[in-house]
Amino acid sequence: MSESINNREFRQKVLKDVINSLHAGKSVEDVKQQFEEAFHGVSATEISEAEAALIAEGLPVTEIQRLCDVHAAVFKGSIEEIHKTDDQTKIPGHPANTLIRENRVIEKIMEKEIKPWLSDPESVETAALKVSLEKLNGLDIHYQKKENLFFPYMEQYGITAPPKVMWGVDDEIRALLKEAKSILHQNNPELRTKIETLIDKTTEMIFKEENILLPMLLETLTQDEWKKIADESTEFGYLVEKVPEWKPSLAYQPAIKEEKKETGVIVLPTGVLRTEELICMLNTLPFDITFVDKDDVVKYFSEAADRVFPRTRSVIGRNVSNCHPPASVHIVEQLVADFKSGKKDQEDFWIKMMGKYILIRYYAVRNDMGVFLGVLEVTQDIKPIQEITGEKRLVSLE
Repeated sequence: MSESINNREFRQKVLKDVINSLHAGKSVEDVKQQFEEAFHGVSATEISEAEAALIAEGLPVTEIQRLCDVHAAVFKGSIEEIHKTDDQTKIPGHPANTLIRENRVIEKIMEKEIKPWLSDPESVETAALKVSLEKLNGLDIHYQKKENLFFPYMEQYGITAPPKVMWGVDDEIRALLKEAKSILHQNNPELRTKIETLIDKTTEMIFKEENILLPMLLETLTQDEWKKIADESTEFGYLVEKVPEWKPSLAYQPAIKEEKKETGVIVLPTGVLRTEELICMLNTLPFDITFVDKDDVVKYFSEAADRVFPRTRSVIGRNVSNCHPPASVHIVEQLVADFKSGKKDQEDFWIKMMGKYILIRYYAVRNDMGVFLGVLEVTQDIKPIQEITGEKRLVSLE
């Protein structure tokens, strides 16, 4: 046991040394051997545990993120020996299979459509390059499924470092794609560098997903959990066509909820509602609501047919800090702290995206005594409201 503890402490020290070396200006190649010697034959799961320990000690996630390229450089060529590909990755409709299929689509866009421009910019028209970059918008769908379906289960099993680090890199890739598209028609000399970095980071992410992330998931998740992920993936969509419904070989029985469906009524200070009435009423509201309790745990969200942002039931019970990208989590934590302290009772944000003008409002929920109970998030597309003009006093005939 003592030898095992000493090994863990040694590996954590090596990780710190590698991070310090990268800070000092050394390249991935410079630190690769040091990393490889310390972690030779060690599974990706054990490496993630060492990283999690450093985060628990207070090391910022952004520092751990620096190790991503070192991981990939070391594992290439040996990762197959560490993790054997599971047959589940070959089952049509299984989330692991779908992830791999989507990665092949992403690779094809980069190899066949974008890399030719890097080799000979004159051979590819700007309009064609724009179309190819637009196709890479599908990366967001791919990453959202990973962040909203895979990561919550990993956190439930105590695997917290990889999701935080990977989400940070996902956001870097999103930002690079956005920047490349924004300067496409400006003859900006940085365009080539942006696209090269975008391709490099996306390629590395594909490797990490298939050789580090998936092996962890396949070693950890139960069949029921994979089935739930498969069922909820339709909320986000796919980058590939004809994703069949996955039907596990063993009979799949959805987990029985602890609370039985109520047939009675819910008595409120201003009225009485049946459970079905309350559920349908909340889901009919022209905006999305989410409630996070005083302990920062997601407790409820409405399920309107046309939600502004996709949300799955796997988020219930998740710490709200884990539901946001590492780059913005400090904003969420500060907002919640301000609500708890009484410094603020409300905060609003508004953004334009997907042809919508989205208003996001946060409210501190307090009881009659002023005791903080949690945070209510209300999200709504206000573009249709802004377009209202004149008056309407009669019922529509259609």
